[in-house]
Amino acid sequence: MPEPDLCELSVPNRIGFRFPEVDVPCAELPKGLVREHLPLPELYELDVIRRYTRLSQLNHAIDTGYYPLGSCTMKYNPKINEEMARLAGFAAVHPLQPVQSVQGCLALMYELQEWLKEIGGFAGVTLQPAAGAQGELTGILIIRAYHKDRGELQRTKILIPDSAHGTNPATSAMSGMTVVEIKSDERGNTDLDSLRKQCDETLAGIMITNPNTLGLFDENIEEVIRLVHEAGGLVYGDGANMNALLGIVRPGDLGIDVLHFNLHKTFSTPHGGGGPGSGPVGVCDKLVDYLPSPIVTITQEGDEETPPVYGFYTPPKSIGRVKSFHGHFGMMVRAYTYMLMHGKEGLRKVSEHAVLNANYLRARLRNVYHIPYDRICMHEFVAEGRWEDAPEVRALDISKRLMDFGFHPPTNYFPLIVHEALMIEPTETESKQTLDAFADALIRIAEEARTNPDLLKSAPHHTPVGRVDEVKAARDLILACGVSVEEDT
Repeated sequence: MPEPDLCELSVPNRIGFRFPEVDVPCAELPKGLVREHLPLPELYELDVIRRYTRLSQLNHAIDTGYYPLGSCTMKYNPKINEEMARLAGFAAVHPLQPVQSVQGCLALMYELQEWLKEIGGFAGVTLQPAAGAQGELTGILIIRAYHKDRGELQRTKILIPDSAHGTNPATSAMSGMTVVEIKSDERGNTDLDSLRKQCDETLAGIMITNPNTLGLFDENIEEVIRLVHEAGGLVYGDGANMNALLGIVRPGDLGIDVLHFNLHKTFSTPHGGGGPGSGPVGVCDKLVDYLPSPIVTITQEGDEETPPVYGFYTPPKSIGRVKSFHGHFGMMVRAYTYMLMHGKEGLRKVSEHAVLNANYLRARLRNVYHIPYDRICMHEFVAEGRWEDAPEVRALDISKRLMDFGFHPPTNYFPLIVHEALMIEPTETESKQTLDAFADALIRIAEEARTNPDLLKSAPHHTPVGRVDEVKAARDLILACGVSVEEDT
């Protein structure tokens, strides 16, 4: 039975809230601003509480179920992170307070910058960007500013491997760059012959995701970096897949010039629902002067008895501010807590277990689902959701059927170089029991695809909302109380 909306539950003259007595002089609103009819539902407070509590329990959440979303790193957010972010000294501060009154916050930001520099192998870090995509934009703007400062205005070409994240070409285009796609070779690496053809005097740089969206560590990464650098370009590393590298590989040591970190992926801050995210950017020594401002620094050194004093500084060639105030501070507190709880060895184990879990799932499914690049993967892998002896079934049908087993679907149809792609990332936080249950469900669905394909085509069957017409849903949005956009206009 569908959940009734609040308008359907409304009963005339029910009151759920009473405004306090007015303690200021009343004023008449201009007639043009007064609504004669405001169709708000009339409900008791308890009706509203029960309504939204029921709806919240219909949502899939990391606290209630497994998210195998490839490329998203939907790991568990430890509750200690939330407790720390809610401490009054963090939660109740204002970004316009004098720096003398927020020394603890600035100390946390400074240490987080230093830790990210160490983890990534970089000379400088900005915490400003509000998400990974904004971190990308920041990085490409830094690359553009670097070439402009050197008088090399002809360098406007950014190379994007076809196994990169989908935001990479959008970022380059938004920055005014020309985008050129580089193909993958038969092992899922960057094709070096395709790359060499593009390494000329117009090259600004390359945006490379490593591990890439196939879940593979690029075996050609050192040669890719060498070729780009020899041509005068810079290397941007998309750090969205950093969960496979913690404590094992430092991108800066490979020669990557600029990289963003997703605090809302690798470092467990809340992910999904549109934000807030956080995408700090690390850069090599020659790009430090171009970082966004302001950046936290030590303005007065401390000693055994006196702590250091923190403040802000502006790099001499800064590209300017990319986010209001200083970034999403609550995400910084959560990531700082996560790093502090794990320590150096613990962060390495995060990546080791993430890689182990992904390879365990790949091994369990490889004889049932075709894996086009079937070699040791990193934190994720990509399988095909199709079979020659079940031609009616698509990846979408598999994902819809998974919902009947209580699992969130994996990422579908990405990367584009794999037909009917199912992109699966278990993260390190899932147990073997959960992984086995997920694999068993996928194996059973593969059997159903051959014996009862209609079961998959009509799935899901046990969810609050069944199979929807996705084209109609996009064109005819229902935004309020049973009134569609089409009807309202």
